[in-house]
Amino acid sequence: MLAGLGRAMYVRRVVVVVVWAAVALAGAVFGGSVYDRTQSIDPLPADAPAAVAQDRLDTLAPEGERLVAVVSGREVGSIELITSVTRIVYEIRAVNGVKEVDDSYTTGNRRISTDQRASLITVELQPALSDDDALRVAGQVSDALRRIDAPEILIGGALLAEQEFNDQAVRDAAVGESVALVCVAVLLIVLLGGLVAGLLPLAAALGAVTATLLTLTGLAGLLPVSEYAVNVVTLLGIGLAVDYSLLMIARFQQERAADPRAPLAELLARTVATAGRAVLVSGSAVAAALAGLLAFADPLLAAMAMGGALVVVLATVAGLTLVPALIAIAHRRLPAPRTRSRGPGLLARLAGFAQRRPRGVALTAAAGLLVLSAPLFFVEFGNSDVRALPTTSESRRTYEATQARFDDPPRQPLTVLVEAAPDAPGMPQLFDTIERMPGVSDVFVRSDLPPGVSIADVVPDGAEDGRPARQLVAGLRALAAPAPVLVAGPAAELTDAGRSVSERLPLALAIVVVATGALLFLLTRSVIVPLKAIAMNVLTLLATLGVLVAVFQWGWGAAVLGFEPWGALDLTTPLLLFVFAFGLSMDYEVFLLARIKEEWDRRTATDAAANDRAVLAGITAAGPVITTAALAIGLVFLGFVLGGLVAVKEIGVGMAVAVLLDVTVVRGLLLPATMSLLGRWNWWRPGRRTPAEPRSLAADRA
Repeated sequence: MLAGLGRAMYVRRVVVVVVWAAVALAGAVFGGSVYDRTQSIDPLPADAPAAVAQDRLDTLAPEGERLVAVVSGREVGSIELITSVTRIVYEIRAVNGVKEVDDSYTTGNRRISTDQRASLITVELQPALSDDDALRVAGQVSDALRRIDAPEILIGGALLAEQEFNDQAVRDAAVGESVALVCVAVLLIVLLGGLVAGLLPLAAALGAVTATLLTLTGLAGLLPVSEYAVNVVTLLGIGLAVDYSLLMIARFQQERAADPRAPLAELLARTVATAGRAVLVSGSAVAAALAGLLAFADPLLAAMAMGGALVVVLATVAGLTLVPALIAIAHRRLPAPRTRSRGPGLLARLAGFAQRRPRGVALTAAAGLLVLSAPLFFVEFGNSDVRALPTTSESRRTYEATQARFDDPPRQPLTVLVEAAPDAPGMPQLFDTIERMPGVSDVFVRSDLPPGVSIADVVPDGAEDGRPARQLVAGLRALAAPAPVLVAGPAAELTDAGRSVSERLPLALAIVVVATGALLFLLTRSVIVPLKAIAMNVLTLLATLGVLVAVFQWGWGAAVLGFEPWGALDLTTPLLLFVFAFGLSMDYEVFLLARIKEEWDRRTATDAAANDRAVLAGITAAGPVITTAALAIGLVFLGFVLGGLVAVKEIGVGMAVAVLLDVTVVRGLLLPATMSLLGRWNWWRPGRRTPAEPRSLAADRA
C-alpha cells in the first residue's frame, strides 16, 4: 500500500504540491486569526470540588474582577498626593462598571507601605461584566490611575495578568517560531549540502503548521481553543515535519545511490514503503501519547491534546504526500549522501563502544540517568501565576511590590462555604475552630448573604497555594459541620488538580504504553524491544524532569536563561513533557528500530554476532538522519527558551534536554548495549520456545 502511495505521489506530484500550497496560503491568510479567538480555559474539570465550590460562590455572592495599583515615589502624607489620589478615586467611582474603590485617603483603610512611600488602591469591577467589557472598563480605570501625581504607578491584578499571559504567549510563539525556522534553515542547508535540500523539510513544516492553524481557526467557533494549544502546534509541527522530511530524503538518497538506474517512480515507491512505514508508526505513536492527555479530564490539557493531535496527523500526512511529491520535482537538486572520510558517525561510534563493553555501558548510562532524576524527590508543583510572567511585566512588578512593601498585602483567601445559616447549631463553633486551626492567619465571615448559607474567607499563612495552604484545605474539608464544607481558592484548585492527576495517571500511562507498545510490536514483531523502548523512554523523562527541578525550581542557570525561579514547576509541565518527550523519543526509536529490523531480516543467524551486526548496521545507516533531526528539533525547542513565559521556557528547555539525552545516552549507548546483552532474545515473541530466528526479506514479503 505504501509503495503504491509513493508511485501515486510521483504521478500526481504537481497536483499534490499545488493543493498543499493552497492550504498553506489559506492558513497563512486566515489561520493567523486563531490568535484573536483563543480563550483562557479553566484548568479544573467542572466536577472538581474547588470548581463546584467556586460555581456556587459565583451564584450566591458573585465578585467582580479586581485591579490593584501601587502608587509610590513620594511621601504618602504629601498634600499634593492626597489631593491627586482623592480626585482620581472619585472619578473612578463614577465610571460605569466599577463597583467599589478602596484606598488610604477616602475610605479610612490605612494601606500604606512600611517605608511610608507607597499606598495601595484596589478597584472592584461589577460582577456582571463580560470579559470584553471588563477589559474595557479596566482600561478606563488604568488610564485614570496613571494620571495620579506620583513618580511611579504600577497597575496589576488577575484580569490584567491573564491578558498579559495571553499576549506573551502569542509573542513567544511568534519569536520562537521565527528564530527556530531561521536557525533550522541554516542548519539544514549546511548539513544537507544545498539550498533546495535544506528548505524542503521547512516547506513540509510550514505546510503542516499552517494547515493546523487553519483547522484550529475553524474549530474555534465550535470549541474553546487555548493560546497554549497554538504554542503546542508550532512546537510539534516544525519538529515532527522536519524529522519526517529528513527521514524520507535520506532514504531516497540511499535508494538512489544503491540503484542509480532505477526509475524515479520506483525509487519513490521504495522510499515510501520503508521510510514511510517508519513515519506512519512514529506519527501514530506520538498521537497515542497525546491521546493520553485526554485521560486526565483536564480542559486545558484536552485543548493542548487537540491542537497537538491535529498537527501530528497533518505532519504525518505531509511526510507521506508532500515530501515525496517535492522529492519527485526537485530530485536533481538533492545531492548524493556525503561519504564519511573520517569514519562512522557519532551514533555509530558510540554504538560500537557500547557493544564492546555492553554490561558496563548499560549500568553506567542507566545510573547516570537515575542520578539526573534525583532532584525529583524534592519537586514542588504549582499553577503558573503572575510570577511566571517576565520580570519586566507590570502585573508581576505590581504583585512583587505589594508582597515586599506592605505588611498586609492583598492575597486571595480560601473561601469556605457551608449550606447552613450562620446561627445554625454548630456553625458558631465551626468558625471558632477555623480561627484556631494551624496555618490560619485571619478569618472574615461574610454578611448580606441569602438565608441558609454561611461563607467565610480564610487567609492562610504564607503563599496562597503553598504547601501549608494546601494542608489547610484538607483540614477545612474534614471539619464536622451541619453540611458539607466546600472550599474554593488557589490552594484548593491546586489540591484538586494534583489529586486528579494522581488518580488518572495510571489510565494515561496505560493508554500510552499499550498503544506505543502495540505499534512497536507491529514494527519489530518482538515483545522485548517495545518493553525496553518504553523503559528507556521513562528513564529519559525522569532525568529530564530532574534537570528541570534543578533549573526552574532551584534556579540553577536562571540568569543564563533569563528568568527568576518561583520555587515550583508548573503542574502541567510534567504531563506535557511526558507526551512530548515520550512521543518524540519514540520518533527516534522507530527510525532506528525500523532500520535495525531491516538489517536483522537480511541476515541469517549463523553465529552469535548476527544481532550485534544488525544493530550496528542499522545505527550506522540511520544515525546521521537521527543526529541531524535531533540538532534541528533541538533548535526548535531552544527557540522557545527565548520566550518570556516561564512555563514555555520549561517546555523548551525540557524538550531540548530530553532530545540531547535521548540521542546520545539512550540511542547511542543504552540501546546498543542492552541489545548486545540480550542478543537474539531481543526478537523473542510469544509462541516460540527459543528466540526468533531472522528471516530473509523474501520470506518476510511472502
